[in-house]
Amino acid sequence: MEINFKSERIKSLEDNLEEALKNPEFVKLVKKLNLTKEEAMKKTTKLLDTVAELKNCQKCRGIFMCQNAYTGHVSCLEKNNEGVYSTYIPCKYQKALWKQKKSKISEEDSLHKAKMKDIDVLDKKRVKVIKWLDNFYENYDFSKNLKGLYLYGNFGSGKSFLISALLNELKEKKSVETEIIYFPEILRELKSDWELYEAKMRRYQTIDILCIDDIGAEKVSEWSRDEVLGTILQTRMNHNLTTFFTSNLSLKELEKHFLTNEKSDELIKARRIMERIKQLTEEMELVSENRRN
Repeated sequence: MEINFKSERIKSLEDNLEEALKNPEFVKLVKKLNLTKEEAMKKTTKLLDTVAELKNCQKCRGIFMCQNAYTGHVSCLEKNNEGVYSTYIPCKYQKALWKQKKSKISEEDSLHKAKMKDIDVLDKKRVKVIKWLDNFYENYDFSKNLKGLYLYGNFGSGKSFLISALLNELKEKKSVETEIIYFPEILRELKSDWELYEAKMRRYQTIDILCIDDIGAEKVSEWSRDEVLGTILQTRMNHNLTTFFTSNLSLKELEKHFLTNEKSDELIKARRIMERIKQLTEEMELVSENRRN
């Protein structure tokens, strides 16, 4: 009985392989991996999975479209002296995502360590901004009502680095409580963690110096604009707390960004937010090369 069972199983594997060999892509894969007939017979199902996933990859335009079992990867086989084993190979979109995440971690690390002595002072286009930062540092006094900076400019011009350098120095040498929040990410965190919503909002409303980084990059809703941003800004304005912003948009462009539709009441709400920002900051443009390249 045992012998018959083994024979039937081998016959079944052979039939499966014979059927699979009708697929030219399957044949190419077997040849590419340099598999013997016995190896291919034992791994027919896995090989067919790989063929199907490679076909998915041919029409894929991004990791968000991935139809494979393990997102961003292709299930495959590899062969070495020890035998044939299963593995997962990352696609180009997954590799790009890893590179992007690694770059973001590196960038965040550089912002945490940024100091004013690290600022590039040779670029003449940045002189006005650097002088403003130096003056703010020298004259900072918690008892004074000091306006922050609304710093806008092209992508990668170093806006976040400049503000981070200033705030790090104030924190280290003048014991100022500071925080930089990446606005699109903060909105996601507030939505996903309602238990800590009030505590986080309270911190953003009352910390000595707050920098709202990359405002204008978020998806606008009445909640994000009026309930979150509006509440933070109104409290900080009432208590004369210094607030900074970085953005790719000028104040004029930001006002348009805050409109969810063209109704008159929306224009009033958008302008209300803009008035708070203008009360809290001085607007300055930073024109520079993309320093992330």
